[in-house]
Amino acid sequence: MDIRLARTAAVTALAALAVAVVLAPPPAAHAEGLEPGWTVTEFGPLGPADRDLLVRVRLAGLWEAPAGKQAQDRARSEKVKEIGHHISGEHIALDAEVLKVADRLGVPLPDRPNAEQQGWLDELNGLRGAAWDNVFTARLRVAHGKVFSVVAAVRAGTRNEVIREFAQQAVTIVMRHMTYLESTGLVDYTSLPAPPTPVAAAARRTGGPPAPLIWLILAAALAAGAVTAARIRHPR
Repeated sequence: MDIRLARTAAVTALAALAVAVVLAPPPAAHAEGLEPGWTVTEFGPLGPADRDLLVRVRLAGLWEAPAGKQAQDRARSEKVKEIGHHISGEHIALDAEVLKVADRLGVPLPDRPNAEQQGWLDELNGLRGAAWDNVFTARLRVAHGKVFSVVAAVRAGTRNEVIREFAQQAVTIVMRHMTYLESTGLVDYTSLPAPPTPVAAAARRTGGPPAPLIWLILAAALAAGAVTAARIRHPR
């Protein structure tokens, strides 16, 4: 192999290595060298997303359980009253579970709704009848949609056994509550946040570079490979 051919082969190898590094998923946290924010537990590594899940589920129960109870007095629709009863009871049960899990893992939890959630409760406190039904359904459907994506992502990627089991339970309940709310016929789907585009979602999941950069690297590797192949077929 002459010097030009060797140099071209080296370029090809480096380009292929660059592609592999760019497209490789981020390394999993290991007990020997955890990334900042991770801790070791007897159930597996516990990361920031795991703690965030517990906090979000706790916050959801702190405002959705009272809102569900309020449906019995303020809702006009019997369907909304029934749904409020189910949501309230299931959040009370889930809240008891999240408290147990947080205690096992040493995760502090809030004891009151956040400012936005308290604002929703205050808004409902000023309504009755059909207006209450509409606001209750709208606020809870949007809130469940947001927390569903968080719970599902943690369920898919957590390294902690206890969090995995809890997320499995939580994702089932959140999905059921969205179905409850949609059964009222009051959900305005056009007002819900649009799902992310597939390309953007993939980039966030992998932590990789934008698609144009990936294609540029691939093109460079292919071009270098083509040059090498041509030199092999037609050596000087």
